[in-house]
Amino acid sequence: MARRKNHSRPNNKMRNLITKLNPKSPISEQYRTIRTNIQYASVDETIKSLLVTSSGPGEGKSTTIANLAVVYAQTGKKVLLIDADLRKPTVHYTFRLDNLRGLSNILVGETTLNDSVNRTDVENLDVISCGPIPPNPSELLASRKMDAFLREATDAYDIVIFDTPPVLAVTDAQIMANIVDGSLLVVRSGQTNIEAATKAKEALEPAKAKLLGTVLNGREKKASNYYYYGTN
Repeated sequence: MARRKNHSRPNNKMRNLITKLNPKSPISEQYRTIRTNIQYASVDETIKSLLVTSSGPGEGKSTTIANLAVVYAQTGKKVLLIDADLRKPTVHYTFRLDNLRGLSNILVGETTLNDSVNRTDVENLDVISCGPIPPNPSELLASRKMDAFLREATDAYDIVIFDTPPVLAVTDAQIMANIVDGSLLVVRSGQTNIEAATKAKEALEPAKAKLLGTVLNGREKKASNYYYYGTN
């Protein structure tokens, strides 16, 4: 597979990938726990595609998904992280990409998976950014082109992980939850109210994909921020 090199550029929105910078830290261990629990939540089926969403903005879903992709890659699996937030993309900030070409270009037929993949400096982890923000995100994600792209991606990689918009803001996550193998909901301790979390869970449950669980993000314990995984 031909892959573009990661053209790094500094950006103050770049997130720290603690699982890469400090893989032995307690927080990194919590991400590995999430990875393990996802595997146990689907004993009878192999999870080849997964989406991560939240009830609203600022709950840490993009940080969670980036670190989760890293811990999957650290097991030796071929991982593809895709920014399917075609409204407010952030994955290119995390991995210092230019975002000139990505998922939106693929879905309108301007480019291919092979030509849009970015190599990262994490072994086994590739990234496809959002690309130019389109005027019709929901329609693109619900298209036949998206179905075909997902089949191609899951054939080429061991696991494909999608970052999607908050589920209560737009329908994009619900659309994607109908074509992937599983979904994960991120909530933030002290920020996400119970009603919002419940509505987000209810919005994802009718989807064809299994709602695998919830990540409680930002809970303090012994002066550190941990990430907990809970089943629904």
